[in-house]
Amino acid sequence: MSPQVSLLKSVLELISRTRLPKVDGDLHLPGLHAPVDVLRDDWGVPHIFAQSLYDLFFAQGYVHAQERLWQMDFNRRLVAGRLSEILGSLTIDLDRWMRILTMQRVAEYEVRLIKDDVKRQLQAYADGVNAFITQGRLPLEFTLLRYKPEPWIIANTLAWMKMMSWNLSVNWEMEILRSHLVSNLGPELAAELELPHLQRWPFIIPPGLDYSNIGNVALERAQAARPFTGPSPYEGLGSNNWVLAGSRTTTGMPLLANDMHLTLTSPSIWFENHLAAENLNLSGVIFPGIPGIIAGHNGHVAWGFTNGFPDVQDLYMERLRRTSQDSIQVEYNGVWEEAQVLKETILVKDNTPIVEEVVITRHGPIINALAPDFTGEQPLALRWTSLEPDTMCYSIFEMIRANNCQEFHQALQHWTAPVQNVVYADTSGNIAYSFPGKIPVRARGNGRLPVPGWTDEFEWLGYVPFTDLPRLYNPPQGFIATANNRTVCDDYPIHLNLEPISGDRAQRIAEMILDNKLRDGEEKIYIPFIQKMHFDQHSPSARIIARYIGQLLPDNSANNPETMLDSAICLMKEWDGQLSANSSAAAIYEVFIRRIIRMMLTNKLDSPDDKTLNDEKTPTRNISVLLTDRYMGKGPTPVLAETGLSGEYWLPWLTRIFEEPDSHWFDLGHGEKRDDIIRQALRLTIDDLKREVGNVISDWSWGRLHKLTFNHPLSGGGKLLQALFSRGPFPLGGDQTTIWATGASYHDLETSRIVGPPYRMIIDLGDLNNSVSILAPGQSGHPASHHYDDQIDAWFKGIYHPMLFSRQAVEEKASHKLKLLPK
Repeated sequence: MSPQVSLLKSVLELISRTRLPKVDGDLHLPGLHAPVDVLRDDWGVPHIFAQSLYDLFFAQGYVHAQERLWQMDFNRRLVAGRLSEILGSLTIDLDRWMRILTMQRVAEYEVRLIKDDVKRQLQAYADGVNAFITQGRLPLEFTLLRYKPEPWIIANTLAWMKMMSWNLSVNWEMEILRSHLVSNLGPELAAELELPHLQRWPFIIPPGLDYSNIGNVALERAQAARPFTGPSPYEGLGSNNWVLAGSRTTTGMPLLANDMHLTLTSPSIWFENHLAAENLNLSGVIFPGIPGIIAGHNGHVAWGFTNGFPDVQDLYMERLRRTSQDSIQVEYNGVWEEAQVLKETILVKDNTPIVEEVVITRHGPIINALAPDFTGEQPLALRWTSLEPDTMCYSIFEMIRANNCQEFHQALQHWTAPVQNVVYADTSGNIAYSFPGKIPVRARGNGRLPVPGWTDEFEWLGYVPFTDLPRLYNPPQGFIATANNRTVCDDYPIHLNLEPISGDRAQRIAEMILDNKLRDGEEKIYIPFIQKMHFDQHSPSARIIARYIGQLLPDNSANNPETMLDSAICLMKEWDGQLSANSSAAAIYEVFIRRIIRMMLTNKLDSPDDKTLNDEKTPTRNISVLLTDRYMGKGPTPVLAETGLSGEYWLPWLTRIFEEPDSHWFDLGHGEKRDDIIRQALRLTIDDLKREVGNVISDWSWGRLHKLTFNHPLSGGGKLLQALFSRGPFPLGGDQTTIWATGASYHDLETSRIVGPPYRMIIDLGDLNNSVSILAPGQSGHPASHHYDDQIDAWFKGIYHPMLFSRQAVEEKASHKLKLLPK
């Protein structure tokens, strides 16, 4: 860092220090009804004790704004397509895409659907945020960008819930990719590239259960469907969780673990808090901008989430015709009907506004502009459950009031999107699992490819009834584990149209639970073993790939010119598949798998005579981006969809194809077999690593290639802002197949975005005060705060902090005491 940058950084840190929130003494706030105590512990976690629910959520909104206001404002501008107002022309495309998706409009409409008691609690949170905006000192980012935040409104909270759903629901690009694969390869070969369910992977719901309680599947699906909720507003968004029954724990009571995988950023996407008022006592995490908690416990029930990956998005090919400058018609069942045409004005800092035309059909917005080089010219409308107005926010307020597992399951009835794997346990010793959310029932087709929108043949009839969604209650095996793996096997009586991802993490979780040896002779599990599980870096797929590399026969002759190749083969033969940051074998493996898949597929997916159909049967494609890259996981849209679901497909596909040494997929045109391709790919891997990290194998390490930087949204603004706001880079172990999940880009290793678990928690239902957690990089959004980055070291070393719960424990450990008083 140059002296000038260092000096400016120090100046900005001093300014940031003046913006740190008041955490001790008294604060008088208009709108508050009675005193509220806010006690912060050594990790910056606020413990909020109020006398009423209104004051509780008011105080939570105020505290969130104290610590994370600029993050909250950035997030709401992101989803509303208003970043260019503060960042200029750099974010115009992103704003255009967000306006096209119309999530903000749907959220604004949903406010009208919410009943008064829930609306009061949402408004209390907004009132608390606005109390800080009115009299608090604004974070440094507002000064740097020279603007002031607008008042917080309920729609901002609902819109961010939809943005999280977008992050966890995106599979529209898979439909486009499949259409191109079918066009290039034909349906049979394209089908071979689908994600296989490997025999070694577990199901969440064990096979062979009695499904007689599931609805009569002989009924017409329209009768089995749950009706849509709410009219259209146009007429008026990976993780691990597991729960152990008392039979498997040292305490005789359940233990629940959760680590939800999202992009690792500064500040963290999560905020940890403890909330107590009336009959509520909650501890866990929430997204800043939303009241309550999303994962944690309420003194009676503990719960955690992973994404379920059902197909909840469909693309409809539409026939459009423009009848005037502001009028576009859409064909449907032989009749031309008016589409809704919106003129979205995007304000641009230091530049002229631009106008984005948004076209909305009965199926949803036309989304071609999100990925013009991928979608082609055929108009595609996106139908998505989160664009159907609903009242999902009810579920959050009902979950936090549940007294046992049965009540918690019922509280999930209003959960709509994203569809989740929820594991939970109660203080009576019960453990359970639910799969809540809206899953479309289709009149025809399975949602795997774009379908004609000019006919009613492919419409949604409704949603799978809540009572027919998978669930478990006290299973005989004594544990439930989910890791985005497949929910049910083929004997489940209702087709759920799942797009699950790799089952490696689920496999490893089950392995460790069923074969744990924490202490000599000890087979029961307690918190230290779960901590060990959270930090496990063994990859089942890596073990398999290493075995195939290791079985190659080295050339031991004295004149062998490929000593380094043979050394690599011997190293892989001895390797156990642990992707530690200091492992040379892990570095070889990670480069090798990307090399070999590209070798095998490029000449098949991107041959010079590549042709795509230019008609209404499939979208056309501009081949400026290779189809191989798309299959390997290069997403169609920066920020909104930087990686695709197909990135999860190719490694399981590769491990399965390796079982067939003579597979046609290994033939590059000269009759090559599996071992020929492995050896060629390994040579290229060695060349890559020599070029990247040097000529000595022992100097190679996965952590030299795989690094984590906790990046801030302003980090791209130059070295000064990078140094001020971001933390890292740090050498990193693991990948997307390990329980310690740190997924980089699937199609290459050049990425600054790492998806992993910012938050880990372990909850002891036998004694909630024994529960522990970690949140990286820290609680605060102020770079001058000690709590901005104080948990990074703990996150790498597995040092958890206690989730203080009883008032006495909180009082004893409180580092700061703030009293909020009515004004």
